[in-house]
Amino acid sequence: MKIFKLVMLGLSSMALGTTLCATLVSEKVTLKPNMTVEYNKVPSSVDTISEVFTEGMFYGRLRTNIFMYDYKDNSKFDHKAMGVGGSFIYKTAPISGLSATIGLYTSQNPAWFREDAQDVGLVKSGKDTFSRYDVVNDNKFGMTLFGQAYLQYEINKTTFILGRQLFESVFTKSNDTKMIPNTFDGLTATIKEILKTTIQLAYMDKQKLRDHTNSHDVIAVNDWEENDDSAINKNLTVDRIGDNNKLLIATITNKSIKNLKLNLSYALVPDVISNLTFESHYTIPINNGWKLIPGLRYMQQFDHLGASYGVANLKANQHGYTDENSLDSNFLALRLDIKKDAFLARFGYSKVADKADLVTPWRGFPTGGFTRALAQYNWYANTKSYMFRAGYDFGKANIIPGFSIMARYVIQDFDDNKDGVAADNKVIHVDMYQNISKNLVAKVRLGFVDVDDSILKSDGTNKSDTSYNEYRFELNYFF
Repeated sequence: MKIFKLVMLGLSSMALGTTLCATLVSEKVTLKPNMTVEYNKVPSSVDTISEVFTEGMFYGRLRTNIFMYDYKDNSKFDHKAMGVGGSFIYKTAPISGLSATIGLYTSQNPAWFREDAQDVGLVKSGKDTFSRYDVVNDNKFGMTLFGQAYLQYEINKTTFILGRQLFESVFTKSNDTKMIPNTFDGLTATIKEILKTTIQLAYMDKQKLRDHTNSHDVIAVNDWEENDDSAINKNLTVDRIGDNNKLLIATITNKSIKNLKLNLSYALVPDVISNLTFESHYTIPINNGWKLIPGLRYMQQFDHLGASYGVANLKANQHGYTDENSLDSNFLALRLDIKKDAFLARFGYSKVADKADLVTPWRGFPTGGFTRALAQYNWYANTKSYMFRAGYDFGKANIIPGFSIMARYVIQDFDDNKDGVAADNKVIHVDMYQNISKNLVAKVRLGFVDVDDSILKSDGTNKSDTSYNEYRFELNYFF
């Protein structure tokens, strides 16, 4: 707690002496509040092979992530984690539309601020700063690896990328809030040949989660060796579905109608599962610069497995599920944004059908942007969630240069009759973002989870009271 108070005091002093807006914009990159990077400056096209390399560009990023967890009634689960490192990315200059990108990433774990090797299984969000598999099997903390390595070809308004890459879609995210982003090995195409329309196509051969040093299957589970994402379906083991599954994605986004954004997306893991998603957001201008923006997301999940064993619950506890052998399900989320200049308020609601849990272990959270709070998974069957979010950009309002804050309050109503889901809870989540200089930014994230300790399971015992407080601090420096 003392460390947390010191961090907060430090942020307060930073806020008084900075001059930039809340989104960091350096000469080379823009860092969004969700910590994803956009490139402001890229190499220009060249005519000779030698210029491909001499005219290429480096992008450096130094960062640190600190995590602390404080459980209400289970102090033995309290833990800490820290990652120190960054990334060094090199882009060649394109020649005849062809270029390459390679990115070296490292996350090191100081011994004075980490758990012992035998306790790494306790670590929640901070686990992404190291590889649990490497620690347990090789007694090795820290990761250094190529997080991106791909060839890129551009022709007209179409871009093809082959290799290890970041791919942002409804289903997949780089989720770069830790030391190393979530990446995929495969072939993708982004097509913008049609006016106000973007088409994305992807064939993903492998995935590499943030806490892995090697690529692994896109969906199959084998302890910490294969896909061990927190949202993985633990019934889908390597023994049952193999370790050579593929992820195929097709998505189309259209903005032809003024103020209306439409998206239709489809994801398929052959012989296992598929998902069809529709999303819509419409901006309604009101007086004096105010805007109302209603939005919705609907997902339909299709079972292609035809299993003779339980698959419906992500945690492999099928009690309370109507058809435990099926992955068929659906999901609806609604939201309403109220926005003006530096202010944004959001009301969100989501409801999962009382069928199977949603299977999305690719960091593109189904409830993301609607009702998801920090480190929460609220897409179990028959779950209803309600959210209120408010944010203010003090930099944009010329009050505190470079400072913004966002807070969420979420009520998660899980199915009390299902043993394999959490007890009902309430979550408060706060993000504070402060530019320190044109290349340096700090971010504090706070999460407070209050769990209902009176919910009974089928055996008469209470569901676990996992109430906790979470504290995160991150620094990013770009060069």
